[in-house]
Amino acid sequence: MATNNQCNVAVIDLQDFPGQSRKMIEACEELGCFRITNHHQFLPPTLSVEMRAVIRSLFDLPVEIKRRNTDVISGSGYKAPSQINPHYEALGLYDIASHEAVNDFCSLLNASPHQRETIQMYAQAIHKLAMDIASKLAQGMGLASFSFEGWPCQFRINKYNFSPETVNSSGVQIHTDSGFLTILQEDENVGGLEVMDKSGTFVAVEPLPGTLLVNLGDIAKVWSNGRLCNVKHRVVCKEPRTRMSIASFLLGPKEAKVEAPTELVDFSHPRLYVPFFYLDYRNLRISKELQAGEALDFVRANSEKEHVPKLNKRKD
Repeated sequence: MATNNQCNVAVIDLQDFPGQSRKMIEACEELGCFRITNHHQFLPPTLSVEMRAVIRSLFDLPVEIKRRNTDVISGSGYKAPSQINPHYEALGLYDIASHEAVNDFCSLLNASPHQRETIQMYAQAIHKLAMDIASKLAQGMGLASFSFEGWPCQFRINKYNFSPETVNSSGVQIHTDSGFLTILQEDENVGGLEVMDKSGTFVAVEPLPGTLLVNLGDIAKVWSNGRLCNVKHRVVCKEPRTRMSIASFLLGPKEAKVEAPTELVDFSHPRLYVPFFYLDYRNLRISKELQAGEALDFVRANSEKEHVPKLNKRKD
């Protein structure tokens, strides 16, 4: 599904709250993504620049070292180019709020002291930023006391190996993110990200220096009782250049079930999804190869899908 259209993504000033609250919620309802600015009290520009340099050096490591980055949860470790996404590879770090997890990631990849310090600082900064954005989202939904504490975060560093032969081909398949929200530090020099609007058309999201892009995932749609949009997106090769990005995910509760708060459920807005555990849902998406939000059909209230009882009742 080709497109020449460009998406007008709302830009949210994090230093103007609650003034920007309504604008943020409307962006989440309409498109499922928005940009943020004035976030540098969490993530200084110098740290973003340093992190970009670190990820370039990590991808230059021998493949046998990169493969040490094994999964902690399904799909959280190294991804080599595959038949589905032949131009894409990624490294992942699960639970970025854990000092031990960050150290293990760095040790496995033989990170230098400077690289280790940069990764640690970035992980701490992006985790605080994710929590702040989620809190502002909850407040905008009328849930001032809702807490996301204990919801693990993961980041994934992405590399797209584009060449003249790959122009107009797919960099990564159409998908939604499985978690609650994603903060994307884009490649400011190379575009290619496209999101699906409400008409079903893919529109280009061009990089905007000085901002970060926030996408909502499947868990946000469930948590909001269907009010917020889990945005479908993809990456397309626009030019024969290497493209790199850093995606940081606020996933879902580690121990509790994912469900809409009672404040968002009433007679006019019945519960759309049964409660379930995030990791079970993530595993279902992977095992069924349902990457674009289709797995939500398995957790719909009154669904006849066979996996609903397992997702609802199982607890690790």
